[in-house]
Amino acid sequence: MEDKMFLPLMALALVAGSLIGNVDGAITLPRDTLTRLYYKKTNTCENVEAFVKHQVKLFWDEDKTITPKLLRLLYSDCMVTGCDGSVLLDGKDSEKTAAQNAGLGGFVFIDRVKEVVEQRCPGAVSCADLLMLTTRDAVALAGGPSYIVLTGRKDGFSSKASSVDLPSPYVSMNEGLKYFKDRGLDVQDYTTLLGPHSMGKARCRYIRSRLYNFQGTGKSDPTLELSKLQELRTQCPQKQKAGEHEGLVYLNKDSGDKFRFTNSYYKNILSGKGVLSIDQELYYGNVTQQLTQQFADPVTGFQDFKLAFALSMNRMGNYKVLTGKQGEIRRHCHYTNSNNPHLK
Repeated sequence: MEDKMFLPLMALALVAGSLIGNVDGAITLPRDTLTRLYYKKTNTCENVEAFVKHQVKLFWDEDKTITPKLLRLLYSDCMVTGCDGSVLLDGKDSEKTAAQNAGLGGFVFIDRVKEVVEQRCPGAVSCADLLMLTTRDAVALAGGPSYIVLTGRKDGFSSKASSVDLPSPYVSMNEGLKYFKDRGLDVQDYTTLLGPHSMGKARCRYIRSRLYNFQGTGKSDPTLELSKLQELRTQCPQKQKAGEHEGLVYLNKDSGDKFRFTNSYYKNILSGKGVLSIDQELYYGNVTQQLTQQFADPVTGFQDFKLAFALSMNRMGNYKVLTGKQGEIRRHCHYTNSNNPHLK
């Protein structure tokens, strides 16, 4: 395990704008691919980040669930075909219709931000960059870091449900780590990017096997702390009644309906109260356990987590980006320009 100062020093270098990433499994890009303040430097939309931040604040004041919704939306975009805004495209066989993306939200909010930006800078700012910027600002409002977002992405031309291979909440840690490593990310990114489970909710279907029939044993998951097991069983009965809406449980009861970005997620894992099995398994890997303990530290943990999160979000945000003539800047995030009914 690297010295504990590794995380703050690496992330502070990122915040200073001097590093994209250079550790095991990191995604590195040439300096001229993505850049800070791309739209200002190219004189295409100088104040886009101010426009976005204002709109995010307006929405967040009304609906704080926008933070976990945007985090999940961004993850679902970047980790499939890269950060190209493809998850925003409409279509009967589009990524947003894939079973793994059931329950995705935040589309209406992205539409509003895009509308505002188009009014001020027509045809200048990509949907992919707007998704990155809005998520950063929503995280900051929820108590997380306000990190640098490198911009200059273009939007993808296609979206296929068949391309969606997001891992399920039942996936083992080894499978989850492989999925991340296949995308140039490492164990630190894996541990850090699960941290947004500090807020939001999960459907009972994703934890029912842990509660009643763990790995076909007919018993509960022995790693789940007893009081937490009893609490979750109350919220998620073994059998759902016909016509009854599926239950939802908070991924982190400490955050609840406040939807705050905190490090209490990691504290819960140390006490056996991780809601999803993919969360609790962080305790059983050598490096993931050490990182979990570091992020849960009552004195320095939250700051370490925020700095690590800033680094990992940028690394994920660099996956398979399109630049130059590789993509386009959509005028509406739901349609490629060639299929946009408003442009015909």
